[in-house]
Amino acid sequence: MPENSIPAPTNNNANQCPCIMPDNSVVFQVKAPNAQKVQIDLGKKYDMEKGADGVWSVRTEPIVPGFHYYFLVIDDVPVADPASQSFYGTGKMTSAIDISEEGVDFYEIKDVPHGALSSKYYYSEYTKSWRHLFVYTPPGYDKNTREKYPVVYIQHGGGEDETGWAVQGKTDIILDNLIAEGKAKPMIVVISNGNVRAPGGGFGGYSSQGMAPFKEEMTKNIVPFIDENYRTLTDAKNRAICGLSMGGGQSFYVGLESPAFFGSVGVFSTGLFGGIRTSGSGFDAEKEIPGLLSESEKFNKNLDLFYISCGEQDMRIEHTKKAVKTMRDSGLDVEFNSFPGDHEWQVWRKSLHDFASRVFQ
Repeated sequence: MPENSIPAPTNNNANQCPCIMPDNSVVFQVKAPNAQKVQIDLGKKYDMEKGADGVWSVRTEPIVPGFHYYFLVIDDVPVADPASQSFYGTGKMTSAIDISEEGVDFYEIKDVPHGALSSKYYYSEYTKSWRHLFVYTPPGYDKNTREKYPVVYIQHGGGEDETGWAVQGKTDIILDNLIAEGKAKPMIVVISNGNVRAPGGGFGGYSSQGMAPFKEEMTKNIVPFIDENYRTLTDAKNRAICGLSMGGGQSFYVGLESPAFFGSVGVFSTGLFGGIRTSGSGFDAEKEIPGLLSESEKFNKNLDLFYISCGEQDMRIEHTKKAVKTMRDSGLDVEFNSFPGDHEWQVWRKSLHDFASRVFQ
């Protein structure tokens, strides 16, 4: 390991690189004596240099704190780096490096009471298949057997699945720390797979019709399964839905269209408001959710919390701010926050931390 470096926490072997330098540049190494060209693709491609021992190495520019997917590119073929843990996050298993942010420890394991993150399977009558989800139960859930809890349903983004919030997002650790600090109510968090195909059809996209398969799955299968198998408070005021990117779009439509199910809605870094589309007339809140602007008081009455967030370097940020202003100008109560970072997990961890501290209060 290079002098003054520390191993990345996402390494498979703590005594090897990738290594993080004091300025947050990263040293990568790989032994590939027969390769002709080796690169690291970290959003930007870095050419590695081959040593006499067949070990290729490179030191990157300083990398902003947060969670970054990357590929090892050998002779133009991108592959997962065997030196790092792999995560499902770009539509395939992908290497990643997690760079700590100074003074930010809300997603680090601490000496506090810990809840449980359980893996569960349920049968979907909609997809006619067994599906998988994770359930976080707060500290004391197994001891306080008469207590019932509010529930947050949290959704991943495109190219991801239910492992995202369970692994990259560190949902259980964030909730453990918030609850221990008295900044969040003890709650159940359900992390489901939002990749739902309509029978005989494909994925829909950003529209009410496009989100209909997920809405059907959530309201007809997931929520009933959780209410049947866990001690939940089953009224809308004690049920919330939130998500990142694609999951933010799902939460926007399903949450706002289903007031009988959800009393709080969180939308993190969605492209629904703009920033990812190259054509079209832009986002029209009234068209997407009839009455959202013209009958804002009705939505204010039904919603305990309507929360929107975005990364400050995300291409979606200005579109999001514009949509929030339009909604606020119509009288809709919207809580908005932004965090340093692009379209990545450090922003979404902070979004969950902020949302969970506000919901059910």
